[in-house]
Amino acid sequence: MMCQSKLAKQVASLQGAVNRQRGVVLFIALIVLVAMSLAGIALVRSVDTNVLVAGNLAFRQGATAASDSPVQAARAWIVANATGSNLFSDSSSQAFFSTWQSAFNPDTYDWKDAAKAKSLGADAAGNTRYYVIHRMCSNSGDPNAATNLCVKSAASGRGRGSFGAIAYPGLALEEAGSPVYRITARVEGPKNTVTMVQTVVVP
Repeated sequence: MMCQSKLAKQVASLQGAVNRQRGVVLFIALIVLVAMSLAGIALVRSVDTNVLVAGNLAFRQGATAASDSPVQAARAWIVANATGSNLFSDSSSQAFFSTWQSAFNPDTYDWKDAAKAKSLGADAAGNTRYYVIHRMCSNSGDPNAATNLCVKSAASGRGRGSFGAIAYPGLALEEAGSPVYRITARVEGPKNTVTMVQTVVVP
């Protein structure tokens, strides 16, 4: 009887240990399940973020490509008005300014003001396009005037076709060239995409 009693106690003890171990396994399984769930959520969010970034890059590239049309429109207007004194003074309807406006800041500029920027409207992709033209001169009027400092293209010699040299009055470096015109284009695309491009042209 004593042996049976001891055996029964040992069996009961073993069953209790097994039951306790089953509880630990369940607890560990729940922890692993929570960890796997968090990892799955993180993976989904990572994929969504990558798709969002790729989409934003595509919109930005589209807006940058769309900036070519306002640049070409501004260039065409400059070429069409390059003769005579047409470009000696401002033309607000075409967002043309005969001076370089040293305070000009594309980031804070009022692009919505029709007297300050020329709007070409939206293209097929939903990109709204603007441009503004600055003649790179210190003053309005004749660019060859003695009091007017202008950035000009080289007209002859080894510097032909280069930009950025300031032709100071009375300083005979080379034959005087044409004034340089700076075109600043802004494109506002879908999802608040904004891109700006600056280029210089000589008619």
